Amino acid sequence: MNLMLDISMYPLREDYIPPIDAVIEKLNSYPGVEVKTHATATTVLGEYDAVMNILRETLAWSHERFGKAVFVARLIPGYGS
Repeated sequence: MNLMLDISMYPLREDYIPPIDAVIEKLNSYPGVEVKTHATATTVLGEYDAVMNILRETLAWSHERFGKAVFVARLIPGYGS
């Protein structure tokens, strides 16, 4: 099953652009998924397990590197099937 992740990051710090750019770069580093960045969110489309692993790994990585942030995500199972 395909899954579409639509995710936005809101870092809880004054210099919020570098963490957002780094997360977008991280999302683009994963093979086997389609990543598109828009003005307010980034979408990741791929196989369910791959997208969920990307979400899990990216959230943990972001917290370790940048500290607290709010992430808003929409998950659409079966999208693009």
